[in-house]
Amino acid sequence: MTGQDVLIVGAGPTGLVLALWLTAQGAKVRIIDKNAGPGPTSRAMVVHARTLELYRQLDLATAVIEAGHRNPSVNLWAKGKAKARISFNPTGAKLTPYPFVLVYPQDHHERLLAERLEAIGVTVERQTELVDFEDAGDRITARLRLPDGSEEISTARYLAGCDGARSPVRHKLAIGFEGGTYQQTFYVADVEASGPAANGEVHLSLESSDFVALLAYAEGRGRLIGLVRDEREDAAALTFQDVSHRAIESLKLTIDRVNWFSTYRVHHRVADRFRRGRVFLVGDAAHVHSPVGGQGMNTGIGDAINLAWKLAAVLKDQASDTLLDSYEGERIGFARQLVETTDRLFTFVTAEGRIADFLRVEIAPALASFAYRIGRVRELLFRMLSQTQLNYRGGPLSRSNAGWVEGGDRLPWIPANGLDNYAPLAAISWQVHVYGAASGDLKQWCATRHVPLHIFPWTEAHAIAGLVMDAAYLLRPDTYVALAASEHAADAFEAYLSEVGITRP
Repeated sequence: MTGQDVLIVGAGPTGLVLALWLTAQGAKVRIIDKNAGPGPTSRAMVVHARTLELYRQLDLATAVIEAGHRNPSVNLWAKGKAKARISFNPTGAKLTPYPFVLVYPQDHHERLLAERLEAIGVTVERQTELVDFEDAGDRITARLRLPDGSEEISTARYLAGCDGARSPVRHKLAIGFEGGTYQQTFYVADVEASGPAANGEVHLSLESSDFVALLAYAEGRGRLIGLVRDEREDAAALTFQDVSHRAIESLKLTIDRVNWFSTYRVHHRVADRFRRGRVFLVGDAAHVHSPVGGQGMNTGIGDAINLAWKLAAVLKDQASDTLLDSYEGERIGFARQLVETTDRLFTFVTAEGRIADFLRVEIAPALASFAYRIGRVRELLFRMLSQTQLNYRGGPLSRSNAGWVEGGDRLPWIPANGLDNYAPLAAISWQVHVYGAASGDLKQWCATRHVPLHIFPWTEAHAIAGLVMDAAYLLRPDTYVALAASEHAADAFEAYLSEVGITRP
């Protein structure tokens, strides 16, 4: 019988990120996966800006960017004509160090994460399957099937189900997974292509009763995502030649080679609970939704990082177990909102009929082009796509405000006077930021509590971003603002930690 702090079931990006962040904070983890190796095909493709910001904590961002392909723009086509080119950089460059959509195939992504995990002493145990588990109240007892067919009993203080949409962990807990499955069948194809649209950018082609998206991961190579319009009982047996090529031809795209092709159905579901006792659901085990906007994998990674710092704090006796309840409290609302938003967009893109075709092909491209010229609309769209808009305002760990910045917000990124205020966020730790001057009481509190204090000279850029001169912002280990205080910050911070059950930040 073996024991560890956390048993992680599933070694996709979500499970690997959870293992990385826990191990970096001193937790002992075991990560298992029933498959023989990382998926051989590129499923999730997009890594958004917020994920890259968080990847800085383990020095992962640069490696992922260098391995992936930056897409600076989305091009919208309708009936064979380019209708709009939406560039991320003019707006995104003011909001994040990563003003682009990074396309990085999931199979490559998983391999990189697994290599990083192995480099810090944890190896994914492949062909190892969770057969059963019991929550004994003070520990988890799990029965595992090993590669040779033998079984082993493993114990852990907590269990994380990162085991996908069909999650055996969720089924064992009998947690509801409300939602449904869209009627339409989609296809995906990794292709080598030539033509004007094979320029290394994202292209969306809208046609009457047809559409296709092209996500480039190199010039001349990319992922096609399209719709199989006709209901086919043999959808699983379809080939690339069987699906409509009208939207592809409208991109003036010539497919030179198909490296991989598959069909799938899209689900939209959210688990009723993300935690039960010592067991957590993370990523697709907790929520699945349409691929619109490439949000799925990024949301799972966000789940993992949110849970990791809380588990680490409890494991190190720095916080009470009640802190772990905030994982569900913060992530389930976002998952529900995301499913609702992507559901509306998915329905619009796939709706059939003359009116739907007219709105999608004639009206939507014109509106998109017009709206994107409006600065506030352009910023909102980028924030939503990049997940830099995600916040925990009103959540169980969020308090107060100073200026426009509230507890639960992502800290605004402000490179000013040659200083990057995100540089200290590479540490997975509580910290305090002050823009201007810090009071003596705050300095003393930070010293006593061993909380790093970062003071940035006040500039007009800070005011534009909504910060308040001399206010103090208490940041969580996942870089979100916990509490913002314009005055008496030391007292406010001490009271906050006591209220949320943090004994040693």
